[in-house]
Amino acid sequence: MKLTTLALLCSTLFVVNVDAAQAQDSLPASSQPTAFTMSSGTERSAEQMAMVFEKADLSLKLNPEARSIQGTAVLVFSAKSELKRIALELDKNLPVEAVSINGVALASEAISNAEGRLLLTLPKALQKRERVEVGIRYQGIPRIAKRAPWDGGFVWTKTPTGEPWIASAVQGEGCDLFWPCIDHPMGKPKLMTVHITVPAPLVVAGNGVAQGMDEKDGWRTYHWKTKNPSTYGISINVGPYELLESEYQSRFGNRIPLRMWYLPANKEKAQGLMAEFAPMLDFFESKFGPYPFGDEKMGVVETPHLGMEHQTINAYGNDYVKSAHGYDWLLQHEFAHEWFGNQLTNENWDDFWLHEGFGSYMQPLYLQYLRGERDYQVALHEQRIRIVNKFPMVTGHSMSEHDVSNGPGNDVYYKGSNLLHTLRGLIGDEAFFKAVRLLVYGRNDPKPGNFEPRYSSSKEFIQIVNQVTKKDWNWFFKGYLTHARLPEVIAKKEGNLLSLKWKLPDDSEFPLPLQVRVNDKLVQVPMTHGVGQVSLPPNATYTIDPGARVLKHEPHLEVWAADAAARAKARAKAK
Repeated sequence: MKLTTLALLCSTLFVVNVDAAQAQDSLPASSQPTAFTMSSGTERSAEQMAMVFEKADLSLKLNPEARSIQGTAVLVFSAKSELKRIALELDKNLPVEAVSINGVALASEAISNAEGRLLLTLPKALQKRERVEVGIRYQGIPRIAKRAPWDGGFVWTKTPTGEPWIASAVQGEGCDLFWPCIDHPMGKPKLMTVHITVPAPLVVAGNGVAQGMDEKDGWRTYHWKTKNPSTYGISINVGPYELLESEYQSRFGNRIPLRMWYLPANKEKAQGLMAEFAPMLDFFESKFGPYPFGDEKMGVVETPHLGMEHQTINAYGNDYVKSAHGYDWLLQHEFAHEWFGNQLTNENWDDFWLHEGFGSYMQPLYLQYLRGERDYQVALHEQRIRIVNKFPMVTGHSMSEHDVSNGPGNDVYYKGSNLLHTLRGLIGDEAFFKAVRLLVYGRNDPKPGNFEPRYSSSKEFIQIVNQVTKKDWNWFFKGYLTHARLPEVIAKKEGNLLSLKWKLPDDSEFPLPLQVRVNDKLVQVPMTHGVGQVSLPPNATYTIDPGARVLKHEPHLEVWAADAAARAKARAKAK
């Protein structure tokens, strides 16, 4: 980083003199983030497509009393083709005070940020393979999350003992709520250093590897460094933390640092949670491959919101409660995203199920590994009853994170999970886990140091499954991903003949095999062209799909869900 840039951008400090209670609700509507800022994953501009995000250096000073931040971002890009301006995203309510290009101040008329799309016109066009260093100094009151992590922004609160407790969670709204970035899943910088300044003696738990702490004049600055961070995975975590440290000896030969930041009153509970780290690591490494960030850390930090998969520093706010299955489901789910979300990142939010469907399937799969078949099936059923079936999971066109949340929503979690259960039963464990390894690592023999984080899509995963099995499964994925309603089995018994037929909304063929239990015998039904028949002995009893191997439309669950919703509405009205 150039000293001229640092001198230009850090020449003044800014403190907002606003009472904390007035921080956001008192702001006029015109001061709220724009629709553009509040929507993460808008298609990248031509300028963004024409540059490589080489590295980012972000410095933030947090004022807990004013709920304000002052920031300096130094970003380095290289051009893939001629580039006349830099296009970034930053909430317009964080005013830009100065911009520099390669250490030289940029004229104010070359800076535009009307709707949160920060456009910087370069003094001279950048040619292919040229690099540029962009410095941005800004300040203001970042959006306050009213219900993090579902409603994104900053959380400014106090610990039970009265110290400041600060966190960020911006998956739905994006990184531009507090730093100038490319707010798109494919907008990752290759390298990022973060410097967070807070009042002493507060502690900052950050992404990647700790680079030390400086203390001066009642302020502490913590330094962190991380590689290829997911854009919403960069997080702020501040509190009067204490730290538990350990190491995990990986089956791949490397030793992985384990870190747990917790509030002082919760030491015993934090120790209990940390005891779950090693079994979870062993599960993931045995089923899929190396922990993707073993040269950085497996980190967890106690937060004032429920949780989020912030890369190498998972946010945890589940109050240390174990489920009836005897494990912390939230810790396991967020940790799963280190593979499905951080190592493997969807190219577009339209393929969000690659994060959440896989992340959700990891809970039943882990319970099968930890407890056995009963808990596996129970966990799958707990997810199955939460499927809504109002929107397709994949549309085939660009989507923002909010588009998905307001569309298929929880189905990308629970329908995605049950889809993977069905696929695994269909193609077998060897093919299933090989396909997932190829999806996550891009190779079937991952070892520490021989892979990089990667982007993927539903289309690529289907190609991988076809390649591994040497069969065409496009019909399978189309049946589950592109229709709102689930495939339905139409059963008709005439005399001693049971006829079965798959029905899809578009009447396409769906040759998914079924099992039928006839009395005590299990019958395999091929369902060629989506139809099949079973001969029944006189007075036979039968059960379709007795092992719950197949995700399908089940009318009784719709009746149950409607009744449960009506009862909940009546209870709410009676209050």
